[in-house]
This record gives sequence, C-alpha cells and structure tokens, in this order.
Amino acid sequence: MPDTYNRPKVVLVTGGSGGIGRAVALAFGIAGWRVAVHYNTNRESAQMIADEIIAAGTQAIAVQADITDYDAVQRMCEDVRICLGGIDTLVNNAGVADIVPFADITPDRWRRMMSTDLDGVYSCSRAALPYLSAGSSIINISSVWGLYGASCEVHYSAAKAGVIGMTSALAKELGPSGIRVNCVAPGVIATEMNAWLSAEDQAELNDCTPLGRMGTPEEVAAAVLFLASESASFITGATLPVTGGFTG
Repeated sequence: MPDTYNRPKVVLVTGGSGGIGRAVALAFGIAGWRVAVHYNTNRESAQMIADEIIAAGTQAIAVQADITDYDAVQRMCEDVRICLGGIDTLVNNAGVADIVPFADITPDRWRRMMSTDLDGVYSCSRAALPYLSAGSSIINISSVWGLYGASCEVHYSAAKAGVIGMTSALAKELGPSGIRVNCVAPGVIATEMNAWLSAEDQAELNDCTPLGRMGTPEEVAAAVLFLASESASFITGATLPVTGGFTG
C-alpha cells in the first residue's frame, strides 16, 4: 500500500475537463490537493485546468482514459501514483446525458449509457481501490434524476440510481477498512450540458426550484470537497442532494 502520510493528498477527478468536473478539480487544487484531471478526448481543456491548478501553487496532471475500458483505467490509476504519489480521493464525475423518449432507446443506446454512467463508476472505483487506504474516500456524482427519475431520460435516471445504490453498498463493504464512499446528487446546474435549454425551459426549471435558480458547478464542487475533508470523517454511504430543493 502506498505511503500516504508524508505527502500532500491526491485526488483523481474523472470527467475533469469541463462543467462540474472542472469546478471540482479547481476546488481541490485551491485547497492544496494534488490533482489528476481525467479526460477522454478533450486533452487541451484538461491540460489548461491542470496548468491553472499548477499556477495556484500545487501539482496537477492531465490523464487520459476511456472509462469504459477497464485496462485503460488501471493504467491511468498507476500513472497517477507514479506522477503524484498515490490516490487519496476518487471523484467519479465522468458521464454522458441523453434526452430521448423511452420508445426510442435502442439496446445499443441503453448499453452506451450504462457503460459510461454506471459501469464507468465501477471500473474507476475497482481500479483505484488498491491505492486507497484508511482515511481515503470515493465520491460519486449521481443526479437528482437518480433520486426521482426524469421523463425522456429513463436510461440516464436508471444509471444514476444505480450509482446511488452502489454508493450505499460499497460504503458498507469498505467501511471496516476506513474508506468512506459518498455521493453527490446535483439538481439543475448551469453547465454546458444544460446550455441548450431555451429561456422558457430555464424559467420553468427555476420556478420548480424552491431557491428559484439553477445551481453553479462551484456549489457542487464545494459539496464534493466537504465530503473529502476531515469535517466529513464520520459520513459514509450518504447521498447529498445539491438541488436547491428541486425534486423533479
């Protein structure tokens, strides 16, 4: 097991090249963590974020892997160990969204969603596990739709609900080893993924949110950073909604 006591803490953020992942990576970097910014195809953005973290005074690298390829994920985790010294927290953020009526979800489309949004969480968690030790944590990014379900996003909702179930089960299994597993379920967040929404759609969503607005990636990142911190040392198996009160 790697020595985790004589170095700054290290976080691996999957899907770190944009949106919520970018905000999470930057939040950890500003807090003094060494950061591995994962990407699949957008190397330029991931490297820009790593450079921004380095400019803030800590170490960061951009690491590539297709999270649907378990062998590639294993290689990525070993690269993080070699370059940054280990892995203390894994943030499973990478995923895809897809809005389509259930009748139009083909078997291939269903499998693509599951392979990324659910199987990817398995692959990254399993590959990172040998590097984790007492005091480490896994933080999964689910969705409000994993809690309540969304029309025309049945496959996405099912995958994100699976992430919540996996969080609860894995927390029980890893708890005796001192490894915490938690989940953040964002509501409607102002990211590139939601930029296609019309002004009318955005207004309707805001009306359905008790706080009356969309959340920001930085607000989600603050919740993730909290769950990785000593302040959350007795929290495991939890799903923290960051939704502004939105329940669908």
